[in-house]
Amino acid sequence: MEYLEIAPLSQLLTHFRYHLNLRSQEGLYHALIIFRLSADTENTNIPSEQTPENIGEKQVSTEILSEDNGLVATHRQIYAMEASCPHLGADMSHAEIEECETSVIAVCPWHRYDFDLKTGESETGLRACTYAVEVRMDTERKMEKVFLESPKRGSSWQVVELRPVSEEFADPPPKTAPVLPVVPSAEPREPEPVVPDNGAPTTLIQWAVLILNTPNPILKVERTRHAVHQFRIGKLKAIGHKSSNTPSPPDVPPREASWTSNSVAPYKVKNNKNRASMLHALANIEQWAIDLAWDIIARFGPKHPDLPHAFFSDFSKMALDESKHFSLLTSRLAAISPSTPYGSMPVHASLWESAIVTSDSFRARLAIIHLVHEARGLDVNPATIQRFRKAGDHETVDVMEIIHADEVTHVTSGHRWFTWICVQQGGVDPVATFREEVKKGWKGDIKGPFNVEARERAGLTPHFYEDLRGELGDQEKANYQAPDKQVSVNIGYDL
Repeated sequence: MEYLEIAPLSQLLTHFRYHLNLRSQEGLYHALIIFRLSADTENTNIPSEQTPENIGEKQVSTEILSEDNGLVATHRQIYAMEASCPHLGADMSHAEIEECETSVIAVCPWHRYDFDLKTGESETGLRACTYAVEVRMDTERKMEKVFLESPKRGSSWQVVELRPVSEEFADPPPKTAPVLPVVPSAEPREPEPVVPDNGAPTTLIQWAVLILNTPNPILKVERTRHAVHQFRIGKLKAIGHKSSNTPSPPDVPPREASWTSNSVAPYKVKNNKNRASMLHALANIEQWAIDLAWDIIARFGPKHPDLPHAFFSDFSKMALDESKHFSLLTSRLAAISPSTPYGSMPVHASLWESAIVTSDSFRARLAIIHLVHEARGLDVNPATIQRFRKAGDHETVDVMEIIHADEVTHVTSGHRWFTWICVQQGGVDPVATFREEVKKGWKGDIKGPFNVEARERAGLTPHFYEDLRGELGDQEKANYQAPDKQVSVNIGYDL
């Protein structure tokens, strides 16, 4: 039995549940949930959710079996299982944990299917994939490390994402940045409820279209958080992508009057030289990114009814992340420059213009938005972070580091589903197909310098993007200027 090193044990002591995303040498992806019960929970009937989250390392019991091979007994309180319920694909990160005399059970939040976390067996007759976990002592570094049984399919598995499942709808931001800032609106109006009083959405697709048609950015964030939470705990009737009457997303998501009145051509926002302008520009990109995550769900879900539940889980999570990023950035903007709230400075819609170009092709959308724009963000984020660090703005550095870590997972999702559609369309080569899509849907070179390490972690080897130039015709490009994601706000700033 082969084992894969996951992380030092100390990294798994802040939360009780973790998302774990693996990728094989063959490009296969496998998503798991790690459940960590406290030592007390192993010996009592106290549910794990009632134990303190700041459990210390000393509370995690280990038993050294052999000092010669450095093997530590499997921690009975750490379990791993596939991330989706084998019944209908529900997200198991919100499963209830129940303890029996001889086992620990994860109960699906949708239909109450129960799965033994040791064996994967269920009283319903279904069986989930579970994986053995070992904690081994690294005697050289004097630390304990968590190892996981490797999936049987595929080879040379590696960890591409390990993140905690927060009790919040989004992972908690730094204490200096409130989750939902106050962004005043130029239009006086009655407060609109998160859930409409009439015709409230009952499917994920309906929520996606409602959020896309929500001009107010704060309401957009609130509705995103609500919809994703309802989806994760099984409160929505269905995804809705197989329905015969799914609503259509707007060609361009509406924006509030304050935003529209300040819209300018992209080149006019390149040379702003202060932190407030930069934060405002970055927040603008994140607002569009929220819509892009919902648009790919609403626009392409119904066109590809064979898309598995995991796709909708990945992109609803992406929408939630982008909502978090927007909130963190506008919070920092409010702290740095209260007189210039979001919507009061020049903005542009270049990112959405790539969405228009790729609106008829799922494959092109994934290539251009998630493997060109998003990947470019990985390249420029470190320099952006360094500029804020040089300015002594450590609170914004913390925010940008959260954003950068999330963006790696977004490129990973783009790569995962791009390779999936390549398999569905006859097993075409992902690298050659990506380069073909870029030539058709992009104008100009894919520019470096590249963050090779972050790109490879997300699945993008240099074969994808080196020496690549888009050949989108000038006539087709007449009304479309799509700079690399974030490049227009990361050039020319003197912090």
